[in-house]
Amino acid sequence: MRILGMISGTSHDGIDAAIVEFELTGGVLEGRVGYTASTPYPEELRARLIAALPPAPTTLAEVCELDTLIGQRFADAAAAAVAAGGPVDLIVSHGQTVYHWVEGAHARGTLQIGQPAWIAERTGAPVLSDVRIRDITAGGHGAPLVSVLDGLLLGAHEGGAAALNLGGISNMTVVRGDALYAYDIGPANALIDAVVTGRGLHPRGFDEDGRIAASGQVHEGLLAVLLDEPYYRLTPPKSTGKELFHPGYVEQALARTAAPVGDADLVATLTELTVRTVAQDVRGAGVGALVVSGGGARNPVIMDGLRAALPGVRVAPSDEYGAPTDDKEAIAFALIGWLTAHGLPGTVPGGTGASAARVLGTLTPGAGPLVLPAPLAAAPRSLVLTR
Repeated sequence: MRILGMISGTSHDGIDAAIVEFELTGGVLEGRVGYTASTPYPEELRARLIAALPPAPTTLAEVCELDTLIGQRFADAAAAAVAAGGPVDLIVSHGQTVYHWVEGAHARGTLQIGQPAWIAERTGAPVLSDVRIRDITAGGHGAPLVSVLDGLLLGAHEGGAAALNLGGISNMTVVRGDALYAYDIGPANALIDAVVTGRGLHPRGFDEDGRIAASGQVHEGLLAVLLDEPYYRLTPPKSTGKELFHPGYVEQALARTAAPVGDADLVATLTELTVRTVAQDVRGAGVGALVVSGGGARNPVIMDGLRAALPGVRVAPSDEYGAPTDDKEAIAFALIGWLTAHGLPGTVPGGTGASAARVLGTLTPGAGPLVLPAPLAAAPRSLVLTR
């Protein structure tokens, strides 16, 4: 079964796509990763999206327009993927998260926009979307959903392993055999990108190759203020997003800092915040390997900082496990699509905190009848990814 997975993450900079051809052999699911691509949002659309995100006020009219415009961009990316990578049986669209509602350490709701009907109309393929909410209805956080891939991919790792995704938010899955738990650690690139974009420090809106951070010095006073965030002391499962870690959050922290902080020092300090919070939780997990994906894996200041802070842990990119660093989340959503199509849960309760595993998503039919494979009685034991 050939499935196209698509997502725009918490960095809200564009759409990642991956076509994966799945075949089940015995209890092993083999996934051959074919076409992959990342399509940036047009600058005007990205600016409108950023302006509408909490805590900024917005209108239902703006949400409606963004839902359509983002859905059309996903449709463009899907059509390009099918044209280049060949026809697919199913498309899974995560869409764009615009709000993740958490109260009292419990997720109450989540909203992803990017109307999937545009994708189905453009490609003729059925589309699975709205994949997080079913887990929330079962008491979970709806995140991190990539934990289902991590469990299948890393379950055989001796001594346990942790999979770390460094997107806008950092999340980690700790895997030991059949057991796993997962949660959002805190900001990975969210605050760094907010400062780089807001202060015009780089035309692409992020700290490319960590150059700005490398040119600055960590401000220990500001770092202490940032590390005092109550979220870090919550017990997993837990989830967070830009509802908490937004540009105003940085300004509030700066207001609590006695001395002024220059731009490069601010970026260096926010980068060190990512290193410190991640390293603390990895040490607490007691694993021997850390498998890293997401945009932050391309930042040498973060990666060198993690290796220095975790001398007893092998830190490696997810590419070494068959999941390209920049494409892992898109591959994970393709996997969720395969599971849903076969009537299998796309969550692991330890990964999201739900009371039980759930089959995920809402299906939008394509051009023809909706035809699904025969349901499977049992999930695969492991996943092997190849190119």
